[in-house]
Amino acid sequence: MRAGLVQLTSGADPEANLAITLGYLREAAAGGAELVLTPEVTNIVTSDREHQRAVLHLEADDPTLAALSAEAQALGTWLMIGSLALKTGDADGRFANRSFLISPEGMIAARYDKIHMFDVDVTAAETHRESAAFRPGTRAVVTDTPVGKIGQTICYDVRFPELFHRLATAGAEIITVPAAFTPVTGAAHWETLLRARAIETGCFILAPAQTGQHSATRATHGRSLAISPWGRVLADAGTAPGVTLVDLNLSDVDTTRGRIPSLSHRREFESP
Repeated sequence: MRAGLVQLTSGADPEANLAITLGYLREAAAGGAELVLTPEVTNIVTSDREHQRAVLHLEADDPTLAALSAEAQALGTWLMIGSLALKTGDADGRFANRSFLISPEGMIAARYDKIHMFDVDVTAAETHRESAAFRPGTRAVVTDTPVGKIGQTICYDVRFPELFHRLATAGAEIITVPAAFTPVTGAAHWETLLRARAIETGCFILAPAQTGQHSATRATHGRSLAISPWGRVLADAGTAPGVTLVDLNLSDVDTTRGRIPSLSHRREFESP
């Protein structure tokens, strides 16, 4: 199975971001990708909450979701929209950070709301409080498709191995990790965490990323990665926007788990 990782430098204008994303989706499909994946917050990267409230939509009315779903249907590809920032109608006004798996018929096959919120102080000058603007999800998701059994995560979720273990034990062969990693944490932890999650689960890890300078105050690490179940880097997109194609042999999942069946060796134990 051939996958296409789309790497973006999304800005604050969803319409402009959509036009670029559609071009990369077509490029990936033309390259033979049966599954195309885009990064976290494909539709908008901004910390301006008032601007988000002005330009974001509810899922049912979101033009990015509608256009990308229609394009997946036109191209006959599976599409993992890494995530979209969406209004929710919640009383507290918080948004959803929601990933969508779109079928070749243009239908939503699965949705996943990011569970773990990025509330951190990366440096003295860089702090993030994702939970102030986004409400966390509560449910893990695995979907059986003709291109593999796919488990969904988003960005900061990668630091929580229990989520990945549950996806793997629920049957996932591929786990997606769309991201907008910061340059500091990306340089230190991005590849290490992704390889660890692949090794622990015996899954392919597909991690399309945001990259570059999005605004005067926001930059991301890039380096979209595809990792084998053995923990080997199969593809590295570097730091430029674009499409990276990678071929996956899903039989590698069973082969790897047969060599080191750690998922079946897990035991309950008393906490210290």
